[in-house]
Amino acid sequence: ITEAVAAESVLKEAKEAAERANAAKSEFMSRMSHELRTPLNSVLGFAQILQMELESKDDLELVDHVYKSGQHLLTLINEVLDISRVESGNIALTPETILLADLLSECLDIIGPQAKERGVAISYSDSFDFSVTADQLRLKQVILNLLSNAIKYNRDEGQVSLSCAVQPDGMFAITVSDTGIGVPPEEIDRLFAPFDRLGAENTEVEGTGVGLALSLALAQAMGGRLEVESTLGVGSSFTVLLPLIEAGEPQAAERSPLTNDLGRATADVAQGLHGPLTVVYIDDNLASLRLVQQVAARRPGVRLVHAMHGQVGLDLVSSTRPDLILLDLHLPDMSGEEVLRRLRAESANENTPIVVLSADATPGRVRRLRDTGASGYLTKPVDVKELLAWFDEPLRSEGETP
Repeated sequence: ITEAVAAESVLKEAKEAAERANAAKSEFMSRMSHELRTPLNSVLGFAQILQMELESKDDLELVDHVYKSGQHLLTLINEVLDISRVESGNIALTPETILLADLLSECLDIIGPQAKERGVAISYSDSFDFSVTADQLRLKQVILNLLSNAIKYNRDEGQVSLSCAVQPDGMFAITVSDTGIGVPPEEIDRLFAPFDRLGAENTEVEGTGVGLALSLALAQAMGGRLEVESTLGVGSSFTVLLPLIEAGEPQAAERSPLTNDLGRATADVAQGLHGPLTVVYIDDNLASLRLVQQVAARRPGVRLVHAMHGQVGLDLVSSTRPDLILLDLHLPDMSGEEVLRRLRAESANENTPIVVLSADATPGRVRRLRDTGASGYLTKPVDVKELLAWFDEPLRSEGETP
């Protein structure tokens, strides 16, 4: 009995130690996400402002180089952080029933300009009326990565095909095929090794060598797998296999309430907006403040009031009764989540939009803030057009006739 009790005690201590290590790693990943993405918020944010302001073709070309390089760095940061989360078991997934017709159509719309630039034609099945169980955001990430690779590593004027099929084992296959150079059999396994680009780093094709490793990890985390077939000189086919729900006409998955309609062109919606609109922005980062000030300056009806501490921000909200609140999560005196909780506890703020602007892009954090009362979540580096859209909505409401 003594030995059994001692063994149980050892197991309990080991479990607690593992949980502490897991919590510490989660906190580390959150902090690293914040520290790496915050400087890029200024780089990409001000680049977007310059793209809107500059008229010289030469100047715009220079700014475009800055913006594209910043986006490339952001992609690398996101992929490395995602792989770390998957390997540590800290990646948060939300399995749901996904209607493939909607998701794949969205992926094709996004990847279209890249294919057009390379002169690559994309063909696809007439019908994707199937549903699978997966995390919608992560599945979209995997499909976009496979389509992007099929275009980048294809020949000029090449072909890419997207097809779906039910497998005998009950799994559902989504296959992306290309007419690229293919991969020798002895190098197939290297495709899924992080940072191994099989010599492509010596070419003009941009990439990080992380996308396929991450796609494999995400497919496995969603209960599926990722397979590849390749013939040297002919092309390659990558297949994502996921649990099939049903064929026919399933219902589309419910969208997150945090999703804001940001697809419209902000230059068009600006017409007819009224003011003034009072916005309280709570953030201790001066570069982020300067960026938001520049964005707000593009809407003459916006009055921006700033606070660098959570408590000061709470007091400002109480005294100004703003139309919109922008909130960072990392503040000197208290967490942004606590500020959000206190704001929602006041009846006067019940209908006031509160949008989180944060470099912490972990899905679990987004869901928790949604449950706490966030109206929206903009990840740093912030897309300027998305931020403008949040300014536009209350401005438009102010101008409506009761």
